[in-house]
Amino acid sequence: QVQLVESGGGLVQAGGSLRLSCAANGIIVSINDMGWYRQAPGAQRELVAAITSSGSTNYADSVKGRFTISRDNAKHTVYLQMNSLKPEDTAIYYCNAHLWRLGGRWNDYWGQGTQVTVSS
Repeated sequence: QVQLVESGGGLVQAGGSLRLSCAANGIIVSINDMGWYRQAPGAQRELVAAITSSGSTNYADSVKGRFTISRDNAKHTVYLQMNSLKPEDTAIYYCNAHLWRLGGRWNDYWGQGTQVTVSS
């Protein structure tokens, strides 16, 4: 079995910073793309940032210049550094990984979600 375990959410004032981490646990053969999504109350889940296995990145326009995604392939971990946070960044953040587990096949996995709340 594979699990994505997230950490790092919390409550922060506008203008502050948080760093999210997501580690893929299990017997993993390979990980392709990894990413962070978020879902605010009453809204659809949206892509925040994604990173390929070679390090190419993609960001939502609303977070460009404020958020940075990175990964440690040896640790099967993806990070999201969030700076200059705004109240509209408040949401549950989910990590996602497209990976191949031992004995399985390529598939998408999701973390349990971590709450990020930005107060004004």
